[in-house]
Parts: sequence; structure tokens; C-alpha cells
Amino acid sequence: MGRLVERVLAGAFGLDPAAERVAVAFATSQAVRHDGRTGGYRNEVLSLRVGKAVGSCAVEPGELPALEECVGATVAELLTHPLPAVRIAALDAFLALARPHTPANGALDVPIPGGSSIERSRARAAAVVSLVPAEARRVLVVGVVNSLLERLRDRGTAYVPCDLKGGRTEWGEEVHQDAASALADCDAMLVSGMTLGNGSFEAFAAHARRTATPLVMFAQTGSAVLPQLLHEGVTAVSAEPYPFFWLDGNPGTIHLYGGPR
Repeated sequence: MGRLVERVLAGAFGLDPAAERVAVAFATSQAVRHDGRTGGYRNEVLSLRVGKAVGSCAVEPGELPALEECVGATVAELLTHPLPAVRIAALDAFLALARPHTPANGALDVPIPGGSSIERSRARAAAVVSLVPAEARRVLVVGVVNSLLERLRDRGTAYVPCDLKGGRTEWGEEVHQDAASALADCDAMLVSGMTLGNGSFEAFAAHARRTATPLVMFAQTGSAVLPQLLHEGVTAVSAEPYPFFWLDGNPGTIHLYGGPR
């Protein structure tokens, strides 16, 4: 991540981060319980708009920054902000502007049909899990999304569910809070972009580089950041910029990088 920020500040992406300003900052607070599911979850997301692009970073409920301190600031200024969520959202917006999700930039567009929240969640899960190598025996899943686990179960792939919140999956499985302890027993990783915001991403990327373990990222947080880290530990990315699939029932698109084509 540090080298990517250095490249941005050096103008390597054709835009000057000191000349690009945040025009709009907004927050999305979400509570979810899909039909037919016994559990739910909450998320809060900081989003920053730079030109026509929006960058986002999820935070734990109650940890959103003051939006006013982001508006009018340049990307360069926000890349040194003390809060990681602000730095990630600003970097994400800048890269979404400089390297939009297009086939020319390596993206494969996958339509997500309209429907109920659970229908759209399952459609997204099918696309995300398609990036996990078919030969994977046991997958470390960091950031528990039951639809992703359901899809892995359907194809007969074992997994270790991990999330800082702990708890249990829809099928009563313990959710481990210490993902690092399960790394050695897994031959692929499926990791949420939220790890960019909480500082744990680099540990997974380092493990991938050291052991050649596939690292597949599913990203609403940092959806434009992670494609720039392909071949630096990241194997494949499901990029989902704002607006996210759970906001409404209309058709949408996610963008896949790497993985089988």
C-alpha cells in the first residue's frame, strides 16, 4: 500500500492528487437481515466524491469521521489524514477517477440482476466465488458474508470463517477472530476489502507473496485500490464501487479482475 500511495503522489497515474479535490462526502449506515436468514449485520461506510468518481471505506459503527473535514480538501491532503478510513476512501476515489473499471483497464463486467436483497446477494456471491481456484481444498474467508459461505458449501469447498466480530455463521459454525492462526491450514484466501481500513490487509498479502497462496479480494472498500495491487500478493479482485448491491433492487454491475476468464 505504501508504494501505491507513493506512486499516486508522484503522478504515476496521470492526475495530480494535489489538484483533485473532494466535492462531496457522505456516509451510508446499513442494517441487514435477509429473508430466510436468522442473523444480520450492520455496516457504516464513508464515501468521498472526486470528479465523477466515488471512493469508499467501511468503518465499524460509530467510527465515522466528521464529513466536513473531508469536503474541499485535496486528495494529497487526505492521503496523510490521521484516520485510515479517510485515507483509503480518498485513495479509492482518486484511483477510480484515474483508472475506472473498464475492459481497457483489465475489468470484466458482470451484471448483477435486480431482485430482493437475498437474490442479489447470492448473484454477487456466485461471481465472487468464481474467482477462487476450483482446486482449493480449504479457503480462509475473512469478513463473513453468509452468501459467500453458502456458495462455497454448494461447490463442496471447505472454509474457515473469520471476522473480528466473532459469532457464528448461518450454519452454526464458529467464526474465528484470529485469522492468522488459520492461515497455515488453508490453500486459498477470500478476504474482504474492509481489511484495508482496519490495517490487516498487508498480513494477508505478505502471506500470499511468501507462500504463493491465492488471495482473492471482494471489495466495496477500496474497489479501485485493490486492482492496482494485482501481482503484489493479490491474485484476483471482485470490485464493487458505490452504489453497492444492497442499496436497492435494481440491476447493477460488479467488475472482476484476474481469476479464470
